[in-house]
Amino acid sequence: MLSVLYEDNHLLAVNKPAGLAVQGDITGDRHLLDEAEEYLRIKYKKPGKAFIGLIHRLDRPVSGVVLLAKTSKGLTRMNELFRKKETKKIYHAITFFEPTKENDTLRHFLGKDSKTHRALTYLNEKPGTKEAILHYRLLQKYKNGYLLEITLETGRFHQIRAQLSKAGMPLAGDLKYGAKVPLSDRSIGLHAYELTFVHPVTNEEVSIIAPYPKMEIWP
Repeated sequence: MLSVLYEDNHLLAVNKPAGLAVQGDITGDRHLLDEAEEYLRIKYKKPGKAFIGLIHRLDRPVSGVVLLAKTSKGLTRMNELFRKKETKKIYHAITFFEPTKENDTLRHFLGKDSKTHRALTYLNEKPGTKEAILHYRLLQKYKNGYLLEITLETGRFHQIRAQLSKAGMPLAGDLKYGAKVPLSDRSIGLHAYELTFVHPVTNEEVSIIAPYPKMEIWP
């Protein structure tokens, strides 16, 4: 069932569960766009398919805020805000490896291995790589885990997963990037916690927070 965090005439924000793809892929599994379209069609009693536009994505094993568009105007204007980096995204992450610093900025150069679908992380620039920058701070230590808050300066493929792994802090359950054991639901310890932007139609600031998954690793 779709977990709606925010809705107006132009936009729909949902809390995507880990394991659900945002859009269709080769698996043919049901995905978030399917669920959102069905939600709108039923809620507004639309006779045909409801318009739903994808503004941004989250990896399949990642949970948290995903913003969708209900109108072409909303889609076009929000795409422009994302392109200009005029939105603020905050991620929360769980690692079982103690950070060397409580606050730090990570700078790497990322490439991509299309065969393994992994980001390749380097300390120095190499042909075909792009600079990746993120900032993290330690929010809480609990049980055997560490809760980090992460903000991005760049938006690269698997950036948070790859950079934290390179820094010796692979995400909980992220076997692709160095975690030792999987989580029970095959998710990883990464959650898109908050999205803030100025609404492209009303010009009001909107801040959307997604509650944590009900998993044992999350506070």
